[in-house]
Amino acid sequence: MVHLSINGLGVDVEAGTTLLEAARFLGFPIPTLCHQDGLAPYGACRLCVVEIGEGPRAKLVSSCTYPAQEGLAVRTASWRVLRARRMILMLMLASCPQSKSVQDLASKFGGIHGHPFKQEYEDCLLCGLCVRMCEEQMMAKAIGFRGRGENRSIGTPFDVKSDVCRTCGGCMYICPACQLRCTYTEPEKAVCGGCENLTPPCVDQDQDRFDDMMCYMDPCVACEIQKK
Repeated sequence: MVHLSINGLGVDVEAGTTLLEAARFLGFPIPTLCHQDGLAPYGACRLCVVEIGEGPRAKLVSSCTYPAQEGLAVRTASWRVLRARRMILMLMLASCPQSKSVQDLASKFGGIHGHPFKQEYEDCLLCGLCVRMCEEQMMAKAIGFRGRGENRSIGTPFDVKSDVCRTCGGCMYICPACQLRCTYTEPEKAVCGGCENLTPPCVDQDQDRFDDMMCYMDPCVACEIQKK
């Protein structure tokens, strides 16, 4: 067994357990996009970042791929984590604003309804969910990643129709970019707000006092009171 602390709470987990699994075991909510139960961890979206270590040597890691280590101190909602998570969500919203999954995550974990970036309407977030679904659950390997950097994409080898594809629809079912919802066209109004939650009222206040631990409650008590 491995002993570590998450948000100040000690927990013993089996060797090989990821930080995401350990945090969820304790009930701490961590947003994910590319992670899916039943599929191998991939660490593409980086939404699941947590802060580990103490002082100036503390760093951000993806909790879905980082294994629990003896004596490790983990924070799932420090100011640094929330700031990184908010930036990632805004970038996702700029890339694929019509994605229902992205809109819900931006609303729930960042209170985001707009962004300062150039608005794009891409049809892929490169989360790898469809590739892993096809390979690990459908046992087909009909699609995969191609290219590198900005030319990276998903498709069949040489863009030739795959002979092993069974047209099961698993790739479309799991794809967050295929789950569309209405949106505005202006970057500052990327989400209409009809499905948006309120921003946690305490997160943007008193950063010096709550730097190590901000709001991780789900639902947040303060937000529920504010709604009323």
